[in-house]
Amino acid sequence: MSAPAPAKNNDQAVPSTGSEAGGTWMRARVGDEIVVRGTAAGVIARDGEIVGLRHPDGGPPYDVRWIDSGRVTLYFPGPDAYIRHLVTGGDHVPAR
Repeated sequence: MSAPAPAKNNDQAVPSTGSEAGGTWMRARVGDEIVVRGTAAGVIARDGEIVGLRHPDGGPPYDVRWIDSGRVTLYFPGPDAYIRHLVTGGDHVPAR
Protein backbone atom coordinates (compact mmCIF):
# COMPACT_ATOMS: atom_id res chain seq x y z
CA MET A 1 0.00 0.00 0.00
CA SER A 2 1.34 3.45 -0.83
CA ALA A 3 1.64 6.27 1.66
CA PRO A 4 -1.35 8.57 2.04
CA ALA A 5 -1.39 11.83 0.10
CA PRO A 6 -0.72 15.03 2.05
CA ALA A 7 -3.65 16.61 3.87
CA LYS A 8 -5.56 19.43 2.20
CA ASN A 9 -6.64 22.83 3.54
CA ASN A 10 -4.78 22.55 6.85
CA ASP A 11 -6.63 19.36 7.76
CA GLN A 12 -4.69 16.51 9.29
CA ALA A 13 -4.88 13.16 7.55
CA VAL A 14 -5.15 10.17 9.84
CA PRO A 15 -5.21 6.96 7.77
CA SER A 16 -6.76 3.81 9.15
CA THR A 17 -4.21 1.04 9.22
CA GLY A 18 -3.82 -2.42 10.65
CA SER A 19 -6.97 -4.26 11.63
CA GLU A 20 -9.14 -1.21 10.82
CA ALA A 21 -8.05 -1.00 7.18
CA GLY A 22 -10.20 -2.85 4.66
CA GLY A 23 -12.92 -5.40 5.16
CA THR A 24 -15.41 -5.45 7.99
CA TRP A 25 -13.16 -3.60 10.46
CA MET A 26 -13.17 -0.43 8.37
CA ARG A 27 -15.07 2.45 10.02
CA ALA A 28 -15.80 5.87 8.53
CA ARG A 29 -17.64 9.13 9.09
CA VAL A 30 -19.32 11.35 6.54
CA GLY A 31 -16.63 13.68 5.19
CA ASP A 32 -13.79 11.14 5.48
CA GLU A 33 -11.87 10.28 2.33
CA ILE A 34 -11.65 6.81 0.85
CA VAL A 35 -8.41 6.03 -0.95
CA VAL A 36 -8.23 3.09 -3.34
CA ARG A 37 -4.81 2.02 -4.60
CA GLY A 38 -4.65 -0.92 -6.96
CA THR A 39 -2.21 -3.70 -6.24
CA ALA A 40 -1.84 -4.80 -9.87
CA ALA A 41 -0.30 -3.05 -12.85
CA GLY A 42 -2.79 -1.03 -14.84
CA VAL A 43 -5.27 -0.61 -11.98
CA ILE A 44 -6.40 3.00 -11.70
CA ALA A 45 -6.10 4.67 -8.30
CA ARG A 46 -9.20 6.52 -7.06
CA ASP A 47 -9.98 8.91 -4.25
CA GLY A 48 -13.40 9.91 -3.05
CA GLU A 49 -15.34 11.56 -0.25
CA ILE A 50 -17.70 9.53 1.91
CA VAL A 51 -21.05 11.32 1.62
CA GLY A 52 -23.31 8.70 3.18
CA LEU A 53 -23.23 5.79 5.59
CA ARG A 54 -25.47 2.72 5.47
CA HIS A 55 -24.71 1.58 9.05
CA PRO A 56 -24.68 3.65 12.26
CA ASP A 57 -21.32 2.16 13.32
CA GLY A 58 -19.59 3.53 10.18
CA GLY A 59 -19.06 0.12 8.60
CA PRO A 60 -19.18 -0.46 4.86
CA PRO A 61 -20.66 -0.07 2.32
CA TYR A 62 -20.41 3.69 1.78
CA ASP A 63 -21.93 6.27 -0.54
CA VAL A 64 -18.84 7.80 -2.15
CA ARG A 65 -18.50 10.90 -4.35
CA TRP A 66 -15.51 10.12 -6.57
CA ILE A 67 -13.08 13.01 -7.10
CA ASP A 68 -12.35 12.12 -10.74
CA SER A 69 -15.98 12.12 -11.92
CA GLY A 70 -18.09 13.78 -9.21
CA ARG A 71 -20.38 10.74 -9.43
CA VAL A 72 -21.82 9.21 -6.24
CA THR A 73 -21.84 5.41 -6.06
CA LEU A 74 -22.35 2.71 -3.47
CA TYR A 75 -18.88 1.34 -2.68
CA PHE A 76 -17.86 -1.87 -0.92
CA PRO A 77 -14.16 -1.41 -0.03
CA GLY A 78 -11.68 -4.17 -0.73
CA PRO A 79 -8.21 -4.82 0.66
CA ASP A 80 -6.73 -2.13 -1.61
CA ALA A 81 -8.74 0.66 0.09
CA TYR A 82 -8.29 2.64 3.27
CA ILE A 83 -10.05 5.51 5.03
CA ARG A 84 -8.35 8.85 5.60
CA HIS A 85 -10.04 10.44 8.60
CA LEU A 86 -9.90 14.21 8.30
CA VAL A 87 -9.53 16.09 11.53
CA THR A 88 -10.34 19.79 11.39
CA GLY A 89 -10.00 22.70 13.77
CA GLY A 90 -9.57 21.80 17.42
CA ASP A 91 -10.59 18.17 17.06
CA HIS A 92 -8.15 15.72 18.57
CA VAL A 93 -7.38 12.18 17.52
CA PRO A 94 -6.27 10.08 20.50
CA ALA A 95 -3.01 8.15 20.23
CA ARG A 96 -3.34 4.44 19.63
